[in-house]
Amino acid sequence: MKLSRYLPLPLSALPLAAFAAGDAHDEALIETLAIGLGFAFVGGFIAFRLGLPPLIGYLVAGVAVGPFTPGLIVDSTIAPQLAEIGVILLMFGVGLHFSIRDLMRVRRIAVPGAIAQIALATAMGIGLAEFWGWTLGGGIVLGLALSVASTVVLLKALEARGMLQSEDGQIAIGWLIVEDLVRVLALVLLPALAGPLRGEALDLNALLRSLGMTLAMIALFVVLMLVVGKRVFPWLLARVEKSGSAELFTLAAVTLSLGVAFISAELFGVSFALGAFFAGIVVNESDHSHRAADELRPFQDAFAALFFVSVGMLFDPMIVLTAPLSLLAVVVVIVIGKSVAAYAIVRLLGWPNGTALNVSAALAQIGEFSFILIGLGLTLELVPKQAQGLVVAGALISIAVNPLVLRFTTRFR
Repeated sequence: MKLSRYLPLPLSALPLAAFAAGDAHDEALIETLAIGLGFAFVGGFIAFRLGLPPLIGYLVAGVAVGPFTPGLIVDSTIAPQLAEIGVILLMFGVGLHFSIRDLMRVRRIAVPGAIAQIALATAMGIGLAEFWGWTLGGGIVLGLALSVASTVVLLKALEARGMLQSEDGQIAIGWLIVEDLVRVLALVLLPALAGPLRGEALDLNALLRSLGMTLAMIALFVVLMLVVGKRVFPWLLARVEKSGSAELFTLAAVTLSLGVAFISAELFGVSFALGAFFAGIVVNESDHSHRAADELRPFQDAFAALFFVSVGMLFDPMIVLTAPLSLLAVVVVIVIGKSVAAYAIVRLLGWPNGTALNVSAALAQIGEFSFILIGLGLTLELVPKQAQGLVVAGALISIAVNPLVLRFTTRFR
């Protein structure tokens, strides 16, 4: 609904019918925010009073307002988009405390570690799929979905333990960045490989062109950010700071995080999270990066809560009754199999026991990318419909128990 046609009448003179006839989509957005945040607050408060992490309350709130339980139901298409804002703001905030020097310093463990762990977890997924009678393509999709951690969960876990700027935290974040690059490549390559995985002929030239273009666009984005953004963003924040307007500074920080994330996805094919992270790294060069981080903190907390609510909304409790053993196997791979693999890899690369435990515990969950990947697998007819329910349920359970895993590993350091 456009109000411009009523101007220059004062707001009080606008016909009430104009508001009453508002677009249903606009109402759905407000409804999703109001109900999602309201239930998240109640659930988080109850969980906190019970001595549990608030995110467990957020997940339960999501289940309560999701389409698979009776009562209030919020828009299941808008909620994930709002949750994506939480991912963007969190990754931008992490970038504000992360320099290129920090990223390069952990590359010797983050790059080989993440790749090896993804390979091992994917192999576990293929093994499960083979046992269930799925195709190889279905096993690859399932394995990849189970192999990568949730950005929001990992960052919130590190933040809760005061580890965001520690060496172990930087290793985990570097690991996450490598996983994010693998995610981008997986989303590009999977459609090209879907035909061969179904027994059709492989168009190698098309595959190489697609891969080459993706890598070139990622490289171009990184270069632009480090060459152009490194000069423009700090200069912009400095000019806004000199204006003396607190609201303009807040708006500048939010615009940079969301704007760069959007442009990175639309023009360069880079994920929202990776784009926001590099934007944060560039802004870190500014003398005002700490203020930007403080200004964004309330937005990060609110939209991160919506992320967990959106995960809970996807959960269908019937999967627990219809496929309990399959679900148990998925959870074991996520929480135990992937963690043991990450622990062994970190130790083999020569890092101490405490670092191995911190990294492996933080990675013992899955999240947003897993839903995207398994949905793509369904579209490409590589996995059965049950796969989506298993991955979503596995994500919810692994996210809920992740704080307990972190507490448990503390005893063995």
